[in-house]
Amino acid sequence: MEKIIGITASDGVVIGKFMFFGTQKPVVEKASPLSADLEKERFHSARREAIQTLRDLFKTAVQEAGESHAEIFEVHAMMLEDLDYIEYAESLIEREGCTAQWAAQRTGEQFSRIFSEMSDDYMRERASDVEDISSRVVRILCNVKDLNLNDIQDKIIFAGDDLMPSQTIQLDRSKILGFATQKGSRVSHVAILSRTLGIPSVVGLGSGLIDYHNKTAVLDGDNGILWIDPDKATLAFYQQQIRLRQQEEKDMAALIGQPNQTADCITIEINGNIGCPEDCELVKQNDGSGIGLFRSEFLYMESKTFPSEDVQYEAYKKVLEAMEGKRVIIRTLDLGADKKVPYFNFDAEENPAMGFRAIRISLSQREVFTTQLRALLRASAHGKLALMFPMITSVEEVKKIKQIVTETKAQLIHEKITVAEDIELGIMVETPAAALISDLLADEVEFFSFGTNDLTQYTLAADRMNPKVESLYDPGHLAILRLLKFATDNAHKKGKWVGVCGESAADIRLVPFYFYIGIDELSVVPSAILKLRSAMKDLDMKSLRNDRFLNI
Repeated sequence: MEKIIGITASDGVVIGKFMFFGTQKPVVEKASPLSADLEKERFHSARREAIQTLRDLFKTAVQEAGESHAEIFEVHAMMLEDLDYIEYAESLIEREGCTAQWAAQRTGEQFSRIFSEMSDDYMRERASDVEDISSRVVRILCNVKDLNLNDIQDKIIFAGDDLMPSQTIQLDRSKILGFATQKGSRVSHVAILSRTLGIPSVVGLGSGLIDYHNKTAVLDGDNGILWIDPDKATLAFYQQQIRLRQQEEKDMAALIGQPNQTADCITIEINGNIGCPEDCELVKQNDGSGIGLFRSEFLYMESKTFPSEDVQYEAYKKVLEAMEGKRVIIRTLDLGADKKVPYFNFDAEENPAMGFRAIRISLSQREVFTTQLRALLRASAHGKLALMFPMITSVEEVKKIKQIVTETKAQLIHEKITVAEDIELGIMVETPAAALISDLLADEVEFFSFGTNDLTQYTLAADRMNPKVESLYDPGHLAILRLLKFATDNAHKKGKWVGVCGESAADIRLVPFYFYIGIDELSVVPSAILKLRSAMKDLDMKSLRNDRFLNI
């Protein structure tokens, strides 16, 4: 038995045959017997074929993973139309007298190197995208076929070096139990796709996985572990874990339609966090009360340029219509720090987490903000919309935001465009400053929603992306709990409601505290909605209030 530690990309546990699929690497000759013009034509012919395949993949992915997650294939197709990429390959063919496949391979390596040397995590991950599109062109030129599982009869744990997103979407997933890769990270497209598709995955397992081909394995996506040839005790343990998970899923399903309340009948609203319109279906399947956080920045992160007013309007409208009158809270643009897009041309910052981000960008780039607000206000006619603004630190910011919203609404009405009258305005309380002036902020808005991820890192001075201080990052720290209670009390005194939309909203250990301070709403990933409902039904708050929270 061998235990290999990797990185959790998508949770779940599976047991099955481990099969390693090495991408067939074509033999790429440099010297060309043809003229440069003919080689360039071969390059463009293969490039056009690759683009068409990617367009077809986009259509397939839209059906299976949703338009937001399918966008990567459209981006890949656009990358193959990039003039810099094309000109670099053409210049190699002319200068080196080489084959089209050699030029495509070297171009991919050069552009991949440029991306991999960037300081931003998101941009570094795009190195694999360049490798993907270049290897596709090379395979076409060398007549090498893509991976397929046609000869596989049983479900398997699919292993590879670093599975490209185009390969992931093309595979027959009815034959796949889970993914295991030697490379990769939690922010790679494969990790995102596997989570969306609900396939357990562990990445970053290191080299040598081919040595375990055809062996029995356990893939523990919950803890990022791969067990090869597990002994009887390990196998029995994980078989029991799978049975417990299956029973848990049945128990959760039985809670659909039940109220979110404690044993002593204290209720709370539980909503879902989403990143794209397609995620609404997951919230509905898990019986969420509405959308507590729609991260609108993903519309920007998955686009090659600024998304237009109409593109945003269609996305917001789709969410509002899908939720059928239930409240949808859409957070305005929250870029910066760990979420960046190249077309914004962000300057390098010493401390981006405390730099130019979120509402600071929106207020300084008025045209971008107004475009988003116009789309949001237009969409408000199609459902129950609430707007939420991130990274607030002052009353002046909120007053300026409200002024811009009022002006934008007036302009739309002047254009005879319908806008809902009852749009709630709220703020993210994710800075100590916002919590400490919450009495003043509560006069300006209808609700607060605690962004506990940032509130925790700012209050404890512990970067949540830095593993060296991971032990210091604790959303249950007394300082955080006191800030939450202080701001909640201030909001309630002014008759305003309060929610929690950070990751700690799904932390079962903190649920009693949220009830204790009177939190009105929790918003979590869709898969956690029924788990929260299950956890709270056994709580008796009357017995906890007397002693557990006296020091807060």
